[in-house]
Amino acid sequence: MPEKAQTPMHKRAKTPNNIMTETLSPITLYKKRLSAGDLTQDADQKAAIVALNHIHEQITALDQAAPKGWSLFKKAAPKTALRGLYMHGGVGRGKSMLMDLFFDCLPPHIKKKRVHFHEFMISLHDFMHDRRQSGEARTGSTDAALLQFAQKTSSEVSILCFDEFHITDVADAMLLGRLFTALFDDGVTVIATSNWPPDRLYEGGLQRELFLPFIALLQERMDVIALDGEIDYRLQYITNSGVYFSPLGAAAQNKLDTLYNKLTQGIKPQPDKISVKGRTIEIKEVASGIARTDFSTLCERPLGAEDYLSIAKAYHTLFLEKIPKLNYDRRNEAKRLMTLIDALYENNVKLVVSADADPGKLYLGHDHSFEFERTISRLMEMQSTEYIQKPHTGCGKNE
Repeated sequence: MPEKAQTPMHKRAKTPNNIMTETLSPITLYKKRLSAGDLTQDADQKAAIVALNHIHEQITALDQAAPKGWSLFKKAAPKTALRGLYMHGGVGRGKSMLMDLFFDCLPPHIKKKRVHFHEFMISLHDFMHDRRQSGEARTGSTDAALLQFAQKTSSEVSILCFDEFHITDVADAMLLGRLFTALFDDGVTVIATSNWPPDRLYEGGLQRELFLPFIALLQERMDVIALDGEIDYRLQYITNSGVYFSPLGAAAQNKLDTLYNKLTQGIKPQPDKISVKGRTIEIKEVASGIARTDFSTLCERPLGAEDYLSIAKAYHTLFLEKIPKLNYDRRNEAKRLMTLIDALYENNVKLVVSADADPGKLYLGHDHSFEFERTISRLMEMQSTEYIQKPHTGCGKNE
């Protein structure tokens, strides 16, 4: 158990209406989850939460010290960049959980954003493309468009949390130094998670020598903490509990709920949407790259391979609830389930299921009985430790 924090049990934070509300500090919330059994004591996590709590204290102090009618985290106020935090380590070490915990403890009026780094870079390239198309950023004025994007970002957020910080593209590598210099200079505080330490980012990439100043910038403006313990908590929970719960009923539901709570580690889930060529797929709950939905949502609607592939790319783990037995009259739903399982399998998505029967007894029709044999085989393999250990191959949203 970490030592008792010297900060008060609750931090008082100003709302836009100058009404005082109470928010838990990150370290207090972390201890609560330890006591509840949602988390396991871990020295690396303790060091990271202490660092995050320090940033939270600084944010709260600056916000409370702002002149009346101002907030240091509103557009009209002076910008104050705090030293950020870069957490790196293997999959399942709790990096995203800790960042989400910190994010959730920030007072609601503070301008903040949590985004997968891949999505952030897509938004940057889209912005620059729009400027070129409109003629606002002509040839040779990439820097101007980059600064415009940085200014737009800093006007919208003061605390920017990146998940899965990773660079593989030379074009991205060449932009990041100028972009982050502008963000830091304009007062944006950055929290990031990554599977790699800063000095291994873009390792082996083209013209990497031009990227090295960016690494130095990260190390100058952010503290670096490794979460490199030997335990993959996500894998441990899944291996201990299993991932296929049947038949449907209270027992299966309780097991699924327990595993979901363990994997999300107390992070408050949010609804999410996947957009595919103008279509919108609504996902009931998402927390730290783990999506939760049901058979009805994904297989009783006219979705296809492209939709399922987008889901498989976005989330490293999918909880799929209430798969029924599929008779002849549900052959369309059976076809969609086969397509969904193929997409998840090919992207190494961890699948947690509640179903009305074991895989071999799910499909009772004849139209797709031969093809469904592959689905049965994959559902069985996806329960194995070997499959569960495979890294997700999608781009991810919140891994």
